[in-house]
Amino acid sequence: MKALIWQGINRVSVENVPDPELIQPTDAVVRVTATAICGSDLHLVDGYVPSMAPGDILGHEFMGEVVEVGSDVKRIKVGDRVIVPFPISCGKCWYCQRGETSLCDNSNPNPKLAEALWGYSPAGIYGYSHITGGYAGGQAQFVRTAFADENLYKVPEGLTDDQVLFLTDIFPTGYMAAENCNIEPGDTVAVFGCGPVGLFTIMSAFLLGAERVIAIDRFPERLDLARQCGAETINYEETEVFEALKFMTGGRGPDSVVDAVGLEAHGTGVGGVYDAVKQTTRVAETERPHAFRAAIMACRKGGTVSVPGVYGGLADKIPLGAFVNKGLTLHTGQTHVHRYLDRLTDHIVRGDVDPTVIITHRMPLDEAPEAYKLFKHKHDNCIKCVLDPWADPKDHAPMKASEAMPQAND
Repeated sequence: MKALIWQGINRVSVENVPDPELIQPTDAVVRVTATAICGSDLHLVDGYVPSMAPGDILGHEFMGEVVEVGSDVKRIKVGDRVIVPFPISCGKCWYCQRGETSLCDNSNPNPKLAEALWGYSPAGIYGYSHITGGYAGGQAQFVRTAFADENLYKVPEGLTDDQVLFLTDIFPTGYMAAENCNIEPGDTVAVFGCGPVGLFTIMSAFLLGAERVIAIDRFPERLDLARQCGAETINYEETEVFEALKFMTGGRGPDSVVDAVGLEAHGTGVGGVYDAVKQTTRVAETERPHAFRAAIMACRKGGTVSVPGVYGGLADKIPLGAFVNKGLTLHTGQTHVHRYLDRLTDHIVRGDVDPTVIITHRMPLDEAPEAYKLFKHKHDNCIKCVLDPWADPKDHAPMKASEAMPQAND
């Protein structure tokens, strides 16, 4: 089958690789019908998430049709059309029973790596380094999925792939980011970053009752889309953000501030250079936390900072004094996707949210390396790119794993 392969820092390619096979009786194999590139995929390609290995298949936003199930899979059947949440839930552990599926104790087969870096291991994640399990990702024609009964979510009749694909990650991620703001009637929410997660955070904040959302970015097309979603906007290259937010909120500051940017934020001035230089070492500092710092400073006293943006390692110059003395609350975490699926699907069915508005590019899987470049550099006004693994229906060359293994006499 074809799959997008991580070859090294800033190097990806589409290769023919062995088709996935069932390993556990709780597995299922999914024929991928749509997959997308996520902003956090860029962190892997840019080399800021350790433990990637050449040959790893990328992608954690994907959906498709079930084509094979293990002997212990009872709820999911061959032929089911499903979306696949990016964090893998065992469904049985203490965290999964609480609905905190991104913290699953049992789905990461490499917990020691994560424990060395973070103290405890989160859930396994598809296509997201060996720290989170080394699972093959979904930017491919087929994927082996784990704990199928606990994870695969059947798509209701009448919904298109475009409408439900983003339930795998970014719609629930934006929703949880907004929910973590504990929004009350009349609240103002500021959102740093108008990429896909930021845009879904804006939509979700309004669903949850925010009176105003103020969105911050520098790309006109993203600010335009944020305004179409109902937000007021600030271009940080034209306006000093802290003073603007203070002015727009009558001097009090936003009730909550969301960092929807994460570890590769673009800084300005001396601070921007400082972080950029340190991050290139991938040791002295692995993050560029400009948006996080700005969120802490901009939030009103007693407010909430919510961080759906991905961070993986170490950052410095975090304004802890502001955080403590303003009495802020911090909410973070990978998304517990499963807990939101019914609720967000209902919003899509009712027409409260149209997830397709963020799609700007559709490309065949063969052109995924070019799609990564477009998305990373925001060329051609790229906001979200959906990949088609079956642009040519005949485009599948099956290969068994044994065919890819070196022979004894080689």
